[in-house]
Amino acid sequence: AYERTCRYLARKTNSVVVSVGYRLAPEHPYPTQFEDCLTATVHFMRTAHDYGVDPSRIIVCGDSSGGTLTAAVAQALVKRRDLPKLRAQILIYPYLQCVDFNLPSYQQNEGVPVLLKERTVALGLKYLDKDLSVMEAIFNGCHIPEDLQQKYQKWVSPDYIPHEFKTRGYKPSTTHPLFSKEVYTLVKPMFDTVFSPLLAEDSVIAHLPETFILTCEFDVLRDDGLLYKKRLEDHGIKVTWCHLQEGFHGTV
Repeated sequence: AYERTCRYLARKTNSVVVSVGYRLAPEHPYPTQFEDCLTATVHFMRTAHDYGVDPSRIIVCGDSSGGTLTAAVAQALVKRRDLPKLRAQILIYPYLQCVDFNLPSYQQNEGVPVLLKERTVALGLKYLDKDLSVMEAIFNGCHIPEDLQQKYQKWVSPDYIPHEFKTRGYKPSTTHPLFSKEVYTLVKPMFDTVFSPLLAEDSVIAHLPETFILTCEFDVLRDDGLLYKKRLEDHGIKVTWCHLQEGFHGTV
């Protein structure tokens, strides 16, 4: 599915493009996918000269769940002193957080193909090999303990979404979710930064490379990109942002 896209990128940018064929769930459980991507990236960084590549000009890139993996790999490399620094990361409509599935973009685009709101959560739970019976509780925010709710509030909140993105059918939530310890225990891996890179600590975010983020108006994941953009910019990271007003998830 991606060969033509990769060839196009290589040709148009005069770059060496390495596409990682990471192993897939459920045969290879999470976080095998992240580990494969990190292993491949580290190997390429160490052997870049063999491919005629300047190690100081390596960029990681991915779309959708590949954007999640890209963000997680970039974060994992922040503290590595044995490798060159990444030149940049490119995140194309990435999935980045599991805290709030009622952000404006989730409400506005819940029925927009291909990534319906319900499908997003179902795919996430299948990725972690968890039971889909907890989906409704997750939609209602019952999976987050009070202390984590307060911690994540400063990173994941509709308050940080610019007003122009709230004009199309968004209703702020007025109910207080009833926490379920049982649901939290089941879905705890969701809060891992490999699964939800937006939840990384400030000390990691502050050292990320220059970033390109692409968001689409008709995409449940639009606000994940907007929130990550804000976090990066708050820490002085240069962000190039491209928003496709007519775009939808999978548009690449």
